[in-house]
Amino acid sequence: MARKYSCLVDGALEEISALEYILLGDLLDLLEEADGDAEAWKWISKVLDTLLKAMPREFELQDEGGYLEEVLEEHPNWQGQVRDLYQERCDLLKKLDELRTRMQDSQPLQQMKQLASELRDELRDWITSYIAHQRHERRILQDAFNNDIGAAD
Repeated sequence: MARKYSCLVDGALEEISALEYILLGDLLDLLEEADGDAEAWKWISKVLDTLLKAMPREFELQDEGGYLEEVLEEHPNWQGQVRDLYQERCDLLKKLDELRTRMQDSQPLQQMKQLASELRDELRDWITSYIAHQRHERRILQDAFNNDIGAAD
């Protein structure tokens, strides 16, 4: 039963990750078109809303059994790195929510034009930070298990 549940969680995580990947690509494309285009900003808002719904669910699924618990089982001394990644993940979600709120507060389009360039740059920076965070998560997982495999040789 636990294995079946684990497969369901893994499947849900894969679906959310795929959606997230598509949404981040769409967001980058929309940011290219966003200069003074109210329609583009409307779509950016929808993409951010969807990300802000999907990401907490993804985090919840990742946290089942403990965030990066498999890393800590192999390397308990990496707790500081894992804690930092966990905090970074929380900070990224909070920052995205703040950016969305700022964007929505700057409606109508007249106010939006004043902030458009700044928001576009900040959203791009956020995307870059989030992708770097995901890479760091994958790297720490790979390092944990590569060290484990390497130790057996």
